[in-house]
Amino acid sequence: MLVIDTSFPAQGFNERNGEPVRQVILHYTAAAFASSLRTLTQDGVSAHYLLPDPNEPSYRAAGYDELRAFRLVGEDKRAWHAGVSHWGGRDNLNSRSIGIEIVNLARDDGGVFTFPAYTEAQIEVLILLLRDLLGRYPQIGPTDILGHSDVAYWRKSDPGPRLPWQCLHEAGVGAWYDEPTRAMYQRRFCMGLPPEVEVERAFQRYGYKAAQNRQAFEHRTRAFQMHFRPRDYCGFLDAETCAILYALNEKYLGL
Repeated sequence: MLVIDTSFPAQGFNERNGEPVRQVILHYTAAAFASSLRTLTQDGVSAHYLLPDPNEPSYRAAGYDELRAFRLVGEDKRAWHAGVSHWGGRDNLNSRSIGIEIVNLARDDGGVFTFPAYTEAQIEVLILLLRDLLGRYPQIGPTDILGHSDVAYWRKSDPGPRLPWQCLHEAGVGAWYDEPTRAMYQRRFCMGLPPEVEVERAFQRYGYKAAQNRQAFEHRTRAFQMHFRPRDYCGFLDAETCAILYALNEKYLGL
């Protein structure tokens, strides 16, 4: 059962100005529940929803027994969660997205990342919340349920490689590739990768922002791998990564 708590309205939001909701963007907080709640309600950033970690001490100290989703900003309002971002040819996605922050104590120690696992309870509530959103916003397609790192790959790593995107897809939420199609492309690409200009077009067709240089290309590849090949997100474009990208485009875009 999905329990929505509206006890903590955020201060940071404004109007959508008529933009339809087209994406859902998932984030990790990199902070405990109590500090995340303060940040997202008082410090000039915000999200529509906050999903706690039921095992995290500050959540238990707040007196909660069951896991609930906290709605901080009404869905008809523009929350300030995505920042400088891009997907599918559009920039600055706050106006057309719903942001979900998930409590997770990920760390970035000078570029060395630690990505803790999400709890089963968090994923169960996340699936319920996403199904609820999709039922009310049918225009949100599978390729529009995204990580912050997908829409801002040049500066963000959340929700990280430990979010089980394949599990979400199997529950009817979000995109994933078909394995036979991936295998077919990988056999082809093991003989040689497509020209990089074609791979660039394939990334953009799927929705990613164009890469302006080699570093951006690697950052985007890493973000894609965290989403679709999380066991290895080195940022190196290999046959498997390329095969997954082409399989996704074939499945969802007919390309």
